[in-house]
Amino acid sequence: MDLIAIASGFAVGGIVGLTGVGGGSLMTPLLVGAFRLSPAVAIGTDLWFAALTKSGGTLAHHRLGTVDYRVAGLLLAGSLPASIAVIVWLHAGSADRRPQGAMSLALGVALILTAAVLVVRPAWQAVGLRLERLLAGARRQLATVVCGVVLGALVTLSSVGAGAIGATLIVLLYPRLPTVRVVGTDIAHAVPLTMVAGIGHASLGHVDWLLLVSLLVGSLPGIWLGARLARALPERIVRTALCASLVTAGAKVIG
Repeated sequence: MDLIAIASGFAVGGIVGLTGVGGGSLMTPLLVGAFRLSPAVAIGTDLWFAALTKSGGTLAHHRLGTVDYRVAGLLLAGSLPASIAVIVWLHAGSADRRPQGAMSLALGVALILTAAVLVVRPAWQAVGLRLERLLAGARRQLATVVCGVVLGALVTLSSVGAGAIGATLIVLLYPRLPTVRVVGTDIAHAVPLTMVAGIGHASLGHVDWLLLVSLLVGSLPGIWLGARLARALPERIVRTALCASLVTAGAKVIG
């Protein structure tokens, strides 16, 4: 067991417990910067980290009845084919450097997008309410599938976006959905997506399995502790610090 990896998993798990987001957006740049993994291996390892850590959350939300499976299914109808298409493209281009460059760029962009989403999070529901008349009936369903396609490609290329960006898109499309159902639906969609993307990256050799185990050992108690500290610390302070770190990491990856 790598004690530094366990501590890193604990820290990221704690932030996820405090804010509900930040797992992939913090873990992937941490794996690149602190553990010196290539972007491809960092992304593949983080996809498995996300799939395994969020599985328990999906089960909990299922038992509470806080998953909208219709919305999750529409998102998956777009995201899973998009993820598989990206994996096929990565396999086809594994001999040259273009896929590696695309993953680095996607990672940087996704980190900055996540920070932007978190900064103005309260405003997204108001925007969604204004879009309700435009996105009605079949249009909303089509828009949900299209958003799934975008999420599938982004998550497979960067491992970032299934949480904060996914939840924001759900709020935009379904602004009257209760917050707890937004969270439950977002997690339920993220697990199959990250699992499929993770399997694809594993087939490319993009997963550090030993490091993954150490990260998981630290993250589970971290999430537990963070969830309990969430009541004591002001969310605005934690979220501001998280956004600043995401912008810094995204700019560094792109640069």
